[in-house]
Amino acid sequence: MGRYLIEPFDRSDRYATESYQGAAGRNWWRCDPTLRLLMRRHLGDGYAWAEPRLDRLGELMGGLVAACAEETDRNPPRLEKYDKWGRDVSQVVMPPSFHTARQALMADNFTSPSFAGQARANGADPSALGAAWTYLLDQADIGMGCALGTGGDMVVSLAEKHAPPDVRDRVREIFANGFYSGEAAQLFTERTGGSDLAALETEAVPAGDAWLLTGFKWFASNANGSAFVVLARLPGGAVAPFLVLWERRDGSRNGVRIRRLKDKLGTRSVASAEVELAGAEAFLLAGEGSGSGLGTMMKLTNASRLGVAMMGVGVARRALVEALCYARAREAFGRPLAEQPLMRRKLSELIVEVEAAQAMVFDGHVGPRLRLAPALIKLRAARLGVTAATDAIEVHGGNGYIEQWPVARLLRDAQVNPIWEGGDNILCLDVRRAMLKERAHLPFLDHLRALATSDLVRTRIDDLTKAIEAWSALEHATAEARLYPLAQFMADVYAAALLEDQATWGLDDGRKALVARLYAEAHLVDQGPLRGLDRPADDPFDELLAGAFSEAGG
Repeated sequence: MGRYLIEPFDRSDRYATESYQGAAGRNWWRCDPTLRLLMRRHLGDGYAWAEPRLDRLGELMGGLVAACAEETDRNPPRLEKYDKWGRDVSQVVMPPSFHTARQALMADNFTSPSFAGQARANGADPSALGAAWTYLLDQADIGMGCALGTGGDMVVSLAEKHAPPDVRDRVREIFANGFYSGEAAQLFTERTGGSDLAALETEAVPAGDAWLLTGFKWFASNANGSAFVVLARLPGGAVAPFLVLWERRDGSRNGVRIRRLKDKLGTRSVASAEVELAGAEAFLLAGEGSGSGLGTMMKLTNASRLGVAMMGVGVARRALVEALCYARAREAFGRPLAEQPLMRRKLSELIVEVEAAQAMVFDGHVGPRLRLAPALIKLRAARLGVTAATDAIEVHGGNGYIEQWPVARLLRDAQVNPIWEGGDNILCLDVRRAMLKERAHLPFLDHLRALATSDLVRTRIDDLTKAIEAWSALEHATAEARLYPLAQFMADVYAAALLEDQATWGLDDGRKALVARLYAEAHLVDQGPLRGLDRPADDPFDELLAGAFSEAGG
């Protein structure tokens, strides 16, 4: 009996895989008009010097780094607990894909001191370029962003102020390539909880000009780092930050033992671990005998919150691009998804929300240092990363739920951002603390007034002022329960004012005015009894798309 070759049933051109190129393989600088607008604004005369470097970076992030991220997600770090003699070495082994990506990123590191010096010499703001670097990296892999950026600024800043000279010199050597070098880790959270410092169990005892720490940390991000900031309890009961290095002063292994790596939902490219401190040599990062360094650490935590917010908007931007690419290629009912009214509505709303969060995050990085801003920005951007990734999966349909497609990982990764550096409730409590103890809402409201241009947003700023006054008069428990809607109101008005300010820059032929209007209508306008169904028909998708995504650089 003869054999017959049966051709696979792939007759429809909807199976033409070349039609489904997503974000990977594109130049993420060239295909992002919104980022180019921000850089033209914030770099000024330095833009001409920076542009070819940003172009090269866009190629790197959308190419090699994005590809390595997928491979590292499939083959995450592993722990080699013991050597061949049975000695505890607690070595975290990173996969080759991680090292390949990290090496390329360090060779083109916009956050390094040397690059910052070159930028200044050429009239470009290093902080704006550093923000662009992390924004593009976070679209590829927020786990790598965490691995490179966890606590580096905290370690260096506190060590410069408090560590003994020889230890300070060692820290300078470790971070010679800048904060974003992957050398730092934070050991805060214990099994008793992360934010409740009163429940902290790790203890410190003095040992000359050093200390010895004993305790167990439940989560340590970037456990393969070389320098850790650790929270521990002083003999008098106060909690303070300590510096712990992987090696002791004499070069021997310190008392740091990794029990196991966490089997996480996402962000697998950053090694998270349970870490035991067994008489680990440490150095107090505070005034001797006090917890004064804790205040400094909390200020640095706000910078970390902005970093997590950038991860949120990076995921949201990547989800938006994946959704746009898929909707334009996939056909249903005889035409592309992107030509169908309900899909155009969803994509239009996603574009507006992503650009609003982008405006907030970049304002946090390169705008005025407002005490309230980091908590509000993270509250909005971290959550948007989750909802945008969910939207992208829905646009992809069943394919979006499959790990071979790019958006399932985005959702797994994005889910950690509302947790890192404080969940929504912790952020709201920080907003309360900033208002009550520092009157931080006053410069925040002044900032909004300086940005807003429409009567609608100015009126809502006045309404927000009244809302804060009314909230201040509430009984304590009631006031705490209503912190979340108040913080959301703040974030809504903040984003609306920023978008209106961007519309005055004159860099995009008036498109930002459309984005600002749509955002304000969605967040600040009473929809009425018919929930807006009686409004004139409006389909802004094509104009929004033209300023959100470009095919260039494929």
